[in-house]
Amino acid sequence: MKRVAIKIAYLGRDYSGSQYQPGLKTVVGDVYSDLESITKDVDRKWFDLKVASRTDAGVNALDNVIVFNTKFDNVFVLLDALNGVSRRIFYKSVAEVDRTFNPRFADFRTYKYNLYSEGIDFNKVVECSKLFVGKHNFVKFCKSDARNTVLSIEYINVSRIDGFIVLTFRSRCFLWNMIRRIMSAVESVGKGMHSLNDIKDALNGENINFGMARPDALTLAEVSYNNVKFLYSGSKQYYKRLKEERLRNALESSFFSQL
Repeated sequence: MKRVAIKIAYLGRDYSGSQYQPGLKTVVGDVYSDLESITKDVDRKWFDLKVASRTDAGVNALDNVIVFNTKFDNVFVLLDALNGVSRRIFYKSVAEVDRTFNPRFADFRTYKYNLYSEGIDFNKVVECSKLFVGKHNFVKFCKSDARNTVLSIEYINVSRIDGFIVLTFRSRCFLWNMIRRIMSAVESVGKGMHSLNDIKDALNGENINFGMARPDALTLAEVSYNNVKFLYSGSKQYYKRLKEERLRNALESSFFSQL
């Protein structure tokens, strides 16, 4: 038996979030189904599955990390087998880890948010984003779950890409709904509905409701560990599925561009 960490990607529109919820389509639920398809006669608890980052319903991931036990000796055969049975999750790369490895303790996480640029002042977005960098109490920019709300954002990069303003966030960890609440505030400032002083007041604890931005514009871009090296296998099943999805996406885009 080995314990492995695998980087996975998925579209959030397919799921009611990452965490297992009976009766709902979730990322963990699909992972369990995929594992059971390639590993017969084991109880679900045997896999001891853990996930690095929780993503809400609709939120995408390019690089979340799962950890579980496997009977496969060859980890690249494992990747190919998982991509062969999966319909929605892409299993990208793999690393062997020991029993003490906890995927929750990443060295940093990176998220990207695509903000539609129409009607938004780019310079105000840049100025607003700067206010969130560094150490702050984000109690007014998260959904409370008993964790310490004081943390540091290492950086927020702002760029223009194909009609969107893309904000890239990097920190060791983020709070529940934190980026979506920050992005709703940033969008409000960019549209002139709130001021930079409103943001400062909220960071100082004033109760200002900026709302919460849409989930499908948010993507978990990377979960990184300094001492874990993930290996890409060049899985034929992975690239076969990726090619088909890219073609389907291009055909859909062509259709909608003609409406």
